[in-house]
Amino acid sequence: MAPLQLGYTIMGEQTPPKQLVRDAARSEEVGYDFLVSSDHYFPWLDAMGHSPYAWTVLGAVAQVTERIPFMTYVTCPLFRYHPVVVAQKAATLALLSDGRFTLGLGSGENLNEHVVGGGWPPVDVRHEMFLEALEILAALFQGDYVTFRGEHYDVESAKLWDVPSGGVPLGIAVSGKQSCSIAGQHADMLIATEPKPELGQWFDEAGGTGKPRVGQLPVCWGADRDKAVERAHELFRWFGLTWKVNAELPGPTAFAAASQFVKPDDVAQAIPCGPDPAGIVEGLKPFVKAGFTHVALCQIGAESQDGFLDWSERELLPALRAEFGAAVSG
Repeated sequence: MAPLQLGYTIMGEQTPPKQLVRDAARSEEVGYDFLVSSDHYFPWLDAMGHSPYAWTVLGAVAQVTERIPFMTYVTCPLFRYHPVVVAQKAATLALLSDGRFTLGLGSGENLNEHVVGGGWPPVDVRHEMFLEALEILAALFQGDYVTFRGEHYDVESAKLWDVPSGGVPLGIAVSGKQSCSIAGQHADMLIATEPKPELGQWFDEAGGTGKPRVGQLPVCWGADRDKAVERAHELFRWFGLTWKVNAELPGPTAFAAASQFVKPDDVAQAIPCGPDPAGIVEGLKPFVKAGFTHVALCQIGAESQDGFLDWSERELLPALRAEFGAAVSG
């Protein structure tokens, strides 16, 4: 079995843009294998306090890093961004990073997409739109002129003038059988936030056999476990609402209301907190058992990132690699 690839999350919902770039550079220095970046217009909760434009941040990340691959986790190409704009951004970023960029895609959340005033259609309509967007992206990545007439999108004589040979690798976020079928047919990798074995099985059945599977695990390192639990509860208590709920809520106020009865103990049971790598080891095991090849850690709290990255280099990454295999690129 290949070693588990260990990633680091630059999470714009909790961190200002300059710090995101610094943290990305530091994560490469300490030995993480890959980076993922959220692509939000809003934070989940007001207490998180940030949400800069991910693509500007990633352009800077491409310049301050040298070896580490990175991806959006994830971009919605349906509402806030038209597919032709996503194609141009992704192609440019792939060139700036010398091919280190993967375009992670998903069908979006109301939280971020309602801002352009187009409403929030049901999931089956979003999947129809997503398939059209994938068709447009694939055509534009060929570097030719593209005209497209669809049920949801029109493209008029579009062309990417700067596009890498072979296009841009795609990851697709999944949560159920329908999205796994789309990913298996169109993606170079599967993306999921939950370590459910059936997601990989459905992905394989649709053509995904042998392709990478990328997950994410929120963690809250801190020397004082009680304070770490308190921070995780303040900033991440929405995490346990499940993806179907998270995709539908329209803003931070709704997330605050939906998570108002979540207790610190509930958060501590779902998220590894404190100074012991053992909790993170246990948190990663379900992903490994479910066949995930990559898992990105998401440290909760902007002010704790320096300490977390130092701890990663000194203690966490050695412990995880002893458990799950030696690093490939770290």
